[in-house]
Amino acid sequence: MDFRKRIYNFCTNEAQKLNGEIEIDESYFGGKRKGNRGRGANNKTIVFGILERNGKIYTKIVENVSKETLMKEIENKTKKGSVFYTDGWKSYASLEQYGKHNIIRHDKDEFAKEKNHINGIEGFWSFAKERFHKYHGIKKNNYPFYLKEMEFRFNHRNESVFNLLFDICIRRLV
Repeated sequence: MDFRKRIYNFCTNEAQKLNGEIEIDESYFGGKRKGNRGRGANNKTIVFGILERNGKIYTKIVENVSKETLMKEIENKTKKGSVFYTDGWKSYASLEQYGKHNIIRHDKDEFAKEKNHINGIEGFWSFAKERFHKYHGIKKNNYPFYLKEMEFRFNHRNESVFNLLFDICIRRLV
């Protein structure tokens, strides 16, 4: 686990405010598939994500999807004046105070209309969940470390990460 803790610390220190065109969404990880899915699911870990189109992603495990919780993260991790793309979740209703807010109405079978979509962050959720599935279960207290590993992999997807991982895991020990 030490490897993932180092990546977690690196991602935390590397994080800067995202700007431009930004996709925002939350997803639910873990647990068994019994009962409700999505927002009504029991025993799931709630993950909030902010994706800068053609850029980086920021993820955080949150306790709930209330307006207060999500808007605090948006305020801390994005620059004012950005263009935000979200689904119609009520917690995002006051997002226009930070920039232009485009809403994708999943409830009206709207998923993409030109630039108005959240396909990028939905793709990240798919990527992360597929990788997590290969681990055959992750203890809930280790989720933050595995999640930051997925964030790291995504944020550095277009580069050779060998030297960076060597620096994170070996050189920083000295």
